[in-house]
Amino acid sequence: MTSFNFARLCAAVAISSSALLSLGWSQAYAQATARNDGQQDAPKQRDRILVFSKTGGFRHDSIPDGIACVRELLADRYDIDATEDAALFTRDNLKRYRCVVFVSTTGDILNPDQQLAFEEFIRAGGGFAGIHAAADTEHSWPWYGKLVGAYFKTHPPVQESLVKVEDRKHRSTRMLPADWKRTDEWYVYDHNPRSEVRVLASLDDATVEGADMGGDHPIAWYREFDGGRSWYTGGGHTKESFREPLFRKHIEGGILWAASAKDDPAQASSDSPSSRSDSGDGEAGGGEAGGGKPVSGTPAAAPPSNTREPVPNRSHPAPEA
Repeated sequence: MTSFNFARLCAAVAISSSALLSLGWSQAYAQATARNDGQQDAPKQRDRILVFSKTGGFRHDSIPDGIACVRELLADRYDIDATEDAALFTRDNLKRYRCVVFVSTTGDILNPDQQLAFEEFIRAGGGFAGIHAAADTEHSWPWYGKLVGAYFKTHPPVQESLVKVEDRKHRSTRMLPADWKRTDEWYVYDHNPRSEVRVLASLDDATVEGADMGGDHPIAWYREFDGGRSWYTGGGHTKESFREPLFRKHIEGGILWAASAKDDPAQASSDSPSSRSDSGDGEAGGGEAGGGKPVSGTPAAAPPSNTREPVPNRSHPAPEA
């Protein structure tokens, strides 16, 4: 081979090696880019909330309104699962949720295995939010009685009353007026839970007939319990409750607190009493009589639905599986 041909061969080999090396780097870059793109495109998993509304006793016709309200308030931040299937109360399934919301559940609704799974969920740092008849649930399960704070005992007919908001810094009550007039079915509980919970609001017994608890009548409260969080409100009997702007904000704040959601300083400032004017008749945030005006776009509230006469403590059927 002549020196000229040898030189050409060497040049060709060099060019081929350079091309292969370049191709290798290109492939590696393409693979790395694809991996990064895949990571960026993968949707971020959102936290979940379980809304439970199984009933073993009285059934409130406001339950669908309560479920819809939770969805409307929180579906932009959480995946909301609503069910009446107690079989979902297993250790593995409950691990998927940040908070379980009982919307007017009644009676004995969880079997022993399901109760144990729920206890473990709370002990692992899970949250519980109870609305209205959540206090008329599982009367024979002492642990649940401590979780919810107090059991329902009786109630008078639906009527307007004055709620005295005691804690105006908590995220479920900071938007409320000090004196909050609203219409609902006001529960009397089997005992005063004040020594066991942190009371958010209490009922002025002088403004309601048939619901006397000796002058100290807590109606909404919260507590850290057994490793987790518990929040409860006695409101929510009527369908109209779930269209009241202030009651909706009350529920939203309570569930967010129970779910250990990070608070938004801007929202906290917006909700705080100093950011709005209060009047003694309970008007706040543009609401009427503590939130009696329906949410914009909803029909005017009809007279309170699903009213009942005073009843004694209800009896419950045998636990359902």
